[in-house]
Amino acid sequence: MIHHLLAAAIAFLIDRLVGDPPHLPHPVRWIGSLIHRLEQRLNKGRNRRIKGILMLLIVLLLTGGVSFLLVFVFYRLHPAAGIAAEAVLIASAIACRSLKEAGLSVYEPLQRGELQEARVKLSYIVGRDTDHLNEGEITRGAIETIAENTSDGVTAPLFWALIGGAPGAMMYRAINTCDSMVGYKNERYEAFGWASARLDDLVNWLPARLTGWLMVLSFPESKYPRKRVWQIVLRDAKKHPSPNSGWCEAAVAGLLGIQLGGVNTYKGSVSHRAKMGDPLKEKTAGDILLANQIMERSSLLFLLMMWIGGICYELARSWFESGPLI
Repeated sequence: MIHHLLAAAIAFLIDRLVGDPPHLPHPVRWIGSLIHRLEQRLNKGRNRRIKGILMLLIVLLLTGGVSFLLVFVFYRLHPAAGIAAEAVLIASAIACRSLKEAGLSVYEPLQRGELQEARVKLSYIVGRDTDHLNEGEITRGAIETIAENTSDGVTAPLFWALIGGAPGAMMYRAINTCDSMVGYKNERYEAFGWASARLDDLVNWLPARLTGWLMVLSFPESKYPRKRVWQIVLRDAKKHPSPNSGWCEAAVAGLLGIQLGGVNTYKGSVSHRAKMGDPLKEKTAGDILLANQIMERSSLLFLLMMWIGGICYELARSWFESGPLI
């Protein structure tokens, strides 16, 4: 486990320094290509739910198998090589820097008063229609993206890296990518993406709740008492259509004193999202920067918590293996 912890820490640093350079090959893009090809071949005819399960199993077996083989080979060469290989793979599974840059790409034109440019930038990171959004709604879209993806894109892959090393992180990313590509409740994907959506809910259940709690703990600059913020989280998290995303969104809303959720449109179709948080102030572009701070601090605190938990586990395991002293 100590090797996993070292690799996760190095991966976090790599992501903060380098991020995801667009010109370099990326494992998640390969996973996405595999999912697309399998979906094109299998998502037709009868038994689509079974075919969706088959697709998910193929993606997980290939992702986990290749990751395990790479890590195994490098560890056989030298432990340091194995840790380095794990770190590179885990870094490809987390997206702290990319998430921050996505928020900044919307914040910067908003600050300049260029609403149309901000709408375009927001459209790159959300699925909703952005053509006619005002500053508050643009800000809401950016903050909701940052909040939701703090767990999906940062802390959850770190959590599974602690449990299963780089293969665990990559298999989590494969599940999450399957859900993002086929886990929709529409005529085309409802049956085929059923297994991907359910498994994504399962693997995110604990990381999302831990992340929501750490968000509240990690941001002392909030103008509002932690007790009140936590009450908002417990009250509103369950309102979200996802069993997990609401924990992070409600935490950010409570910490910033704003309200998230409301009316979204998707290709002209209106969707009413449950509201989270109390509207104690208007949403402004500066709240995007604060959301980024919450994301970064809670991610760092999550990594620290992993180290504390991992070291305690190793000490307890060593104690039990050696037997109690008499």
